[in-house]
Amino acid sequence: MSERHTLIEASGICKRFAGQVVLEHVDFRISPKETVTIVGLNGCGKTTLLRILLGLEKPDSGQIIRKDGLRIGYLPQRFHVDPVLPMTVEVLLRLAADTDADFDAAVDELEIRPLLQRAVHALSGGETQRVLLARAIMRKPDILVLDEPVQGVDISGQTALYELISRISKRHGCAVLMVSHDLHLVMASTDHVICLNRHVCCSGHPHQVSKDPAFLKLFGAQGASALALYEHHHDHAHDMDGKVHEHGEHCNHE
Repeated sequence: MSERHTLIEASGICKRFAGQVVLEHVDFRISPKETVTIVGLNGCGKTTLLRILLGLEKPDSGQIIRKDGLRIGYLPQRFHVDPVLPMTVEVLLRLAADTDADFDAAVDELEIRPLLQRAVHALSGGETQRVLLARAIMRKPDILVLDEPVQGVDISGQTALYELISRISKRHGCAVLMVSHDLHLVMASTDHVICLNRHVCCSGHPHQVSKDPAFLKLFGAQGASALALYEHHHDHAHDMDGKVHEHGEHCNHE
């Protein structure tokens, strides 16, 4: 691996649970400032692959090579705070911040200052994801790793959240590795799509993947159509829960 051009490289990753193949000979790499989206049906191994990349799970065989000093910001698929032991948003974020300046910068960038005294368990889906994104960027990550980032967020809020992720990536110059089983939510700004079904069925630009025979076999024509890119022009913006506000900006989605 050339450390200058690769953040993480997976080579020949295999994993079994209770004798069942979860991942088989998975190879791919992520470069600086690149956005990679892993798509696949439920149970295809997406979350297991992320856990292996993060060092939370060990592969049975194969190798993960990470750039020296790699900083990762992680947005988990589920984040649970017991309401019996309530934690405010401010307390959660202070635990992740190295300095007051880092705390204030992340809070202002994600526009979550009104949430600071709210209990984390009482937040909506969109609010929770913004808070977790603020926590992730406090690490000054080289790469943001997002596991089903729009889970629990309504459809208009999903659009706003993907736009936000894209802006964060550009502003901080970090790569993004994201997983999703919802093909219509793959962003138009995605540089590379990996279609996973325990192994890498196909990979490439969204247009290329949507026409690949392996992708068509797995998802069918309807799935391929769902992956097609579209442009969305509007004159309004969405808040953290997807509610419409006038005078937004031009944006592209997928």
